[in-house]
Amino acid sequence: MSTRTRTTTATVPPVEETCYEEELARGLVRADEEAFAAIYRRWGSLVHTMATRSLGDTHEAEDVTQQVFVGAWRGRRGFRPERGALGAWLVGITRRKIVDALAARTRRLSLVESAAQDVTPARPVQQSPDEVLDRVLLVEALSRLPYAQREVLCMAFYEDLTQSQIAERTGVPLGTVKSHARRGLHRLRTAVDRGDTHDTDA
Repeated sequence: MSTRTRTTTATVPPVEETCYEEELARGLVRADEEAFAAIYRRWGSLVHTMATRSLGDTHEAEDVTQQVFVGAWRGRRGFRPERGALGAWLVGITRRKIVDALAARTRRLSLVESAAQDVTPARPVQQSPDEVLDRVLLVEALSRLPYAQREVLCMAFYEDLTQSQIAERTGVPLGTVKSHARRGLHRLRTAVDRGDTHDTDA
């Protein structure tokens, strides 16, 4: 009997804890911004830790964390308490966003490799050495940008997406997408103008 009691006490969260989570969940569904802020404070570090361990990149982990909570806010009406706790729901969103980030990384690397292969022209007479060098520098500089800036520019360059479409696909606010694009382009221009691709890490 005593063993069963200890096991139950260890696995079942306190009543107060459960009630608080339920209150936060109701606040989320009601679009209560204060409740949402409390949700972020409560689970933000967990989401970020999961993303960091899976991706091995703090920039990507920060982006995934932002996407998780943006997705949770936008999809709040889809939360069903009867299907599981709020924390478990957020963990599920985190796992999906991590999978998306890994897939995006794979696509991005493929695009960069493809662009690098295209640097060597089929007919050298048509491109001057300076033009080839510029393309090499551009590809190299692009690959060295912080993840968020690189992702936005790759979507714009290679998929011909508008900034609004990028924001919709990634779940990142449009203003943030514009900021990433502006900063990324500035770093690309600086790197190519100087012939130096290493300053894009800053």
